[in-house]
Amino acid sequence: MRAGRLLSLLLLLQNRGRMTADQLAAELEVSVRTVYRDVQALGAAGIPLYGEAGHAGGYALLDGYRTRLTGLTADEARTLFLAGLPGPAAELGLGPVLAAAELKLEAALPAGLRDRSRRIRECFHLDAPGWYREADEVPHLPAVAAAVWERRAIRVRYRRWHAPQVVERRLEPYGIVLKGGRWYAVARNDDGLRTYRIGQILALDPLDEPFEPPAGFDLARHWQAHSASLQERLWQGEAEIRISPAGVDRLRDFAPQAVLDAVLRAEPDADGHRRATIPVESLTHAESELLRLGPEVEVLAPAGLRKRVVASTRAMAALYA
Repeated sequence: MRAGRLLSLLLLLQNRGRMTADQLAAELEVSVRTVYRDVQALGAAGIPLYGEAGHAGGYALLDGYRTRLTGLTADEARTLFLAGLPGPAAELGLGPVLAAAELKLEAALPAGLRDRSRRIRECFHLDAPGWYREADEVPHLPAVAAAVWERRAIRVRYRRWHAPQVVERRLEPYGIVLKGGRWYAVARNDDGLRTYRIGQILALDPLDEPFEPPAGFDLARHWQAHSASLQERLWQGEAEIRISPAGVDRLRDFAPQAVLDAVLRAEPDADGHRRATIPVESLTHAESELLRLGPEVEVLAPAGLRKRVVASTRAMAALYA
């Protein structure tokens, strides 16, 4: 643990030049006192670094010194696939490993490429969760990831949406997917291949039971097919609406792509309104979603949905009368 931190400190000074003890402590997520001890240890090991006091002071390596201890460990090499996802890497328990891998990669680059890579990191950031929604609490994510990597079965207590709400399952997790800020495990149980939201796992026990995924299993291809099937099952009916230009603009903020596409395919009339047939999950869901548009949309059919919207708007009018 300490050896890795000493190497990280050395690479920080090599890549970034002079740094204060406070800056090093923040990067390494340790105390300033620990930085002082580590600097002394590097000096005792013959590393040519020096410190200067004062406002413009800090620690630096003698000009021209470069370490060649930049080989990536197996864990660090794996985490480079998550280099654009520091948040998810941290949730997987790989934050420090990713930081060490990035430092080693930076140290191995020529100066021009090193500056360019740092600039890219400063200019681009990926924020996976959707707006106005917190990411899942996923305390069991590292354990699921370990089971995926080691191909070991797990036993979980899982909370699902229908009765019985809490169930126990033995799972063989084939892979993990991050979708819209939610973590999912693709795993086989006694009934076949299923998708489990990792934030819904209440308890997890690793099992000393190895497994092998089927030959040719491809996680990305499976997820794509699963998503397409889910979309097909999602839409249970249709509704006919008349929507204003302002309603179309507001629809872009929250509507599924299938709904937005159906609206945009409809030609606007003389005053810009569109008459469109859109897919809906259910009357209840369609009512709540269309009410978000207020007077910018009129439900034309089916009659049952129109009656529900009329009843809701009358109740709201009575409430505010």
